[in-house]
Amino acid sequence: MNNLNKPSHLVELCKKYGLVPSKKYGQNYLISDSPVQKMINASQVKKGDSVVEIGPGFGVLTSALLERGAKVVAFEIERKLEKYWEDNSHDNLEIIWGDALKRLKSLKLKGYKVAANLPYQITSHILRTLLELENKPESITVMVQKEVADRIVAKPGDMSVLAVSVQYYGEPKVVCKVPSGNFWPEPKVNSAILHVKVEGNKKQGSDFDKKFFEVVRAGFANKRKQLWRNLSVGLKLDKNEVQNVLKQAVGNEKVRAQELGVEEWITLTKKLT
Repeated sequence: MNNLNKPSHLVELCKKYGLVPSKKYGQNYLISDSPVQKMINASQVKKGDSVVEIGPGFGVLTSALLERGAKVVAFEIERKLEKYWEDNSHDNLEIIWGDALKRLKSLKLKGYKVAANLPYQITSHILRTLLELENKPESITVMVQKEVADRIVAKPGDMSVLAVSVQYYGEPKVVCKVPSGNFWPEPKVNSAILHVKVEGNKKQGSDFDKKFFEVVRAGFANKRKQLWRNLSVGLKLDKNEVQNVLKQAVGNEKVRAQELGVEEWITLTKKLT
């Protein structure tokens, strides 16, 4: 799997295996080694670690993980790559064919990490799926669209459902920005490496998790409206009750959803459900 960071070699591989980079599957291949090494270093992968990869493509990240001595389980939806991976098999590599969004829930690994150059259109769904698994990863290190990474690490004042969701389960940080020129074909947007240290199910348990996200989704239903209105409509609660709870929990009944941090949402959930 040498020369995977050379566009000319990738063009040859695409021709050999009958593949045209697909916008549908978000197939933009890394052609720079620096982001790959930064992902590996951020994930702190070491020999013997189990790593889940999503969308390995031709394996530029896969190869680096294997060189570190990791045992890699990779989910790949592009069936045209089957012959390629037959030609480039490895004792420490298992390819699972199919849609990762559907297959991840059957993952039996314990104590594993996730490292992936994610297709941008499934980023939020993949993160939510991973974080809601019963056997969550220890960490998630992924290449995502820069704007999405910025949204995920937002502070109160700029929060979103995505930011609250990821920060509820872990501690996200942006490792570095990755300009679009590091990919082939070159996407129209810049990227960033996002690392999430997953804190396990440290909250209140799955029943509470369900209630928590019902409250959060109701709260963000209309960002233009004050939070009390969204919660009273979405949860079918008396508006005066909701306003009183907001006064107690955050000191302001006129607050909007994007102004609250995770701990305040937890407090609201306990008081409203």
